[in-house]
Parts: sequence; structure tokens; C-alpha cells
Amino acid sequence: MNILFCKDREAFRAALDQVSPGDCIRTDSLMSLAETSGELISSLAQLHECGGELISEKERIDTRGEQGPAFFALCGVLRELNGSGKQIRRRDGIEKARAEGRYRGRKPITVDEEQFNAVVARWKNGDISARQAMAELELKPNTFYRRIKEQEEQNMKDYKKAQHEIRAEIKAASKKSRQELDDLKKQVHAEAREIKKEAAEKLELRDVEREIRKGRAQAEAEHQDTVKQMKKDVEAEAKEWKKRLEETEESTTAAEKDE
Repeated sequence: MNILFCKDREAFRAALDQVSPGDCIRTDSLMSLAETSGELISSLAQLHECGGELISEKERIDTRGEQGPAFFALCGVLRELNGSGKQIRRRDGIEKARAEGRYRGRKPITVDEEQFNAVVARWKNGDISARQAMAELELKPNTFYRRIKEQEEQNMKDYKKAQHEIRAEIKAASKKSRQELDDLKKQVHAEAREIKKEAAEKLELRDVEREIRKGRAQAEAEHQDTVKQMKKDVEAEAKEWKKRLEETEESTTAAEKDE
């Protein structure tokens, strides 16, 4: 933090062009810093806008302490009142000139936007002073700071607009993602039901095939048992016939011997 001593109006105006946030201007008396109260109030408000502080020995003012915000707030109010008074007087003058047919309107100040932005950027970077920036742009302090304020307000509006658009895009993308996720869930559930159905049909078919194989094996076993039994019956019947044949042959032979 730098402390700049200002003994008169010229030193104070020069210091305002060099002050940086946190710097402090020290003076013996406030009235030595300006020719009129309106100029003093406007300059003090400008000092506050630049982030500077003030120490005045005679009035016992030190804005670095607790009284700082209240002091600068009062300066702001007085500047607004002073400006309002000027506006009222100017408006009355304009109305009078209109009534007399002499008012043609104020010619708007044209400023090259690209040049203005470049100069302001150099001023904010500390490459040039505020007075040098105003001289390059050929603007008065009120116009210079008003343009900066308007630019900052427009930048804030653009930022809020962009932020709103980004939030809207995020919300739309989120909604679309949720819809796509819901559709994907439905598709997965449908495919799962289809797979489950196919699996059930395959299991049922497998059970049928198992029953068929089981029945076939049982039928084959029964057939083999039947064949075995038939074979036994045939063999037993063959033995019986063989035995009868042998008995018949023996009877025949014995009868022939008897004869």
C-alpha cells in the first residue's frame, strides 16, 4: 500500500490518476483538494471507485478504519444529490429551450468500441493512468466512468444470459438423458422378458426331451425283458417237447422189442 501526500488540487488530481486499490491519499485539509464542494465530492467518489483510501488531518478522517464505508457512502449520496440538482436545472433549461424552439438535443458522443476496449484494458492493467485513457479517448471523467459502468453492466447481463442458456442446455440434456435412460430400461426389460420366455420354452422342451428319452429307455428295457422272457418260455417249451419226443421214442422202441 502506498501513501500519497496531496497538498493542493493539482496534486490530488494527479494522484487520482495513479492510485491503485489499497493506496491511500493523505492531506492536511479536504478543502485544499478541490475548488468547489461538488468537485470534492465527485473526486472522493472517484477515489473510492478506484479502491483508494483517504486521510485528512484537519477533519480527522481516516477511511482505513470503521468510518471509511460510512464516509464514502455519504459522499456517494451527496454526489447523487448534486447530480440530481444539476439534472433538474438542466431539465428545466431544456424545457425552457424547447418552449422557445431553441433546443436541438445533445449530440451523442461517438466512441469506437474496439478502441475503447483496448484503452480500458491497458488502464485496468496499470499500463496507463485514467487521465491518459481519457485523453486518448477524448472523453470527460463522467463519460469515461459511465461508459465503463455501462460496459460492466452489459457484460454482467451477457454473463447472466449465457449462464441461463447454459443451465437451460444442461436441463434439456439432463431431461433427454433421463428419457433415453427410461427408454433403455424399457428396452432392457423387454429383452429380459423375451430371454426369460425363451429360456422357459427351452427348459420346457428340455423336460419333454428328457421324458421322451426316459420313456424310450423304459420301453427298451421292457422290450428286452419281454424278449428274455419269451426266450425262456421257448427254451422251456423246447425242452418239454424234446422230453416228450424222447419218451415217445423210448415207448416205440420198447414196443418193437416186445413184438
